[in-house]
Amino acid sequence: MATTTEEAAGHAADAVHPMLPGTDAHGSAVGMPQLVFETFPNQIFWLLVTLVVIYLVLSRIALPRIGGVLAERAGTISNDLATAEELKLKAKEAEATYTRALADAKTEAGKIVAAAKAEIQADLDVATAHADAEIAAKTAESEGRIGEIRAGALEAVNTVARDTAAEIVAAFGARADAGAIDAAVAERIKG
Repeated sequence: MATTTEEAAGHAADAVHPMLPGTDAHGSAVGMPQLVFETFPNQIFWLLVTLVVIYLVLSRIALPRIGGVLAERAGTISNDLATAEELKLKAKEAEATYTRALADAKTEAGKIVAAAKAEIQADLDVATAHADAEIAAKTAESEGRIGEIRAGALEAVNTVARDTAAEIVAAFGARADAGAIDAAVAERIKG
């Protein structure tokens, strides 16, 4: 009796739960459900639906956004390159301006140095002429003094020579005449 009750319950369960593909008679799974041939048409249908949905999402939403980002990046890069080229040209112009200003400054400095040299040379020439005039005046004055000293020295030598000659003659015990001593000293001084 127990067997009839279990069989009746089993048939009732089969009636309520028909046998699913990929299951055995007791409802246990037999291997992977994806590999059961009875479910292939259903799996292929959902695969195609999923691929179509993915394609539509990518083509309508994702790819236009990616394309927009890429276009924006390309525009930014081209703008940055144009800006860099413009700044490069400005830098070259600034360098050329700097070079011209430097060359002008060097030229101006050369002119200033030449003018300063000319002014210094003129001042030096004036100072040299003034110094030469002072030196010439002092030289003439000195030569006049030397002439006076020489004349005074010559007179002193004559006086000393006369006095010495008179003393020498007196030392020998003779008496000398002043005219004779003057004549002898003058003759000796002449040479």
